[in-house]
Amino acid sequence: MESAIPPGFGPIFRTSPLLDALGSFYSKGAGASLEVGLLVTERHTNARGTVHGGVLATLADVGIGYLMAYSGDPPHRLTTASLNIDYTGTARIGDWIRVEMDAPRIGRQLAFANARLMTGERQVARASAVFAVAPA
Repeated sequence: MESAIPPGFGPIFRTSPLLDALGSFYSKGAGASLEVGLLVTERHTNARGTVHGGVLATLADVGIGYLMAYSGDPPHRLTTASLNIDYTGTARIGDWIRVEMDAPRIGRQLAFANARLMTGERQVARASAVFAVAPA
């Protein structure tokens, strides 16, 4: 299954107890070239054998948040205020899901972004998020 991880990706650079428990979150690059993805394993699936919607919501939240936060130098300090997600497809064990974010809008108090969660050329979900920007 390790061969499903694209070249250059390693364990996500910044983790948390939740991400450690879910596992298989990866990143590559830094700053504006940061990429975030997830390798779907059995622990990410529901009873039907497809990735659980909660895992996709977590990936959207983490992916959008990290991509926005690390687009600045120093990184922006962000807290999720709102996350909306539409499930548009499915993913199975062994699928690589990457987060593709549109250009974010980061203001003094709020930051906004839209993203697609993709496996290959198939969209699995689309998400929009609002983050509160903490003072530097």
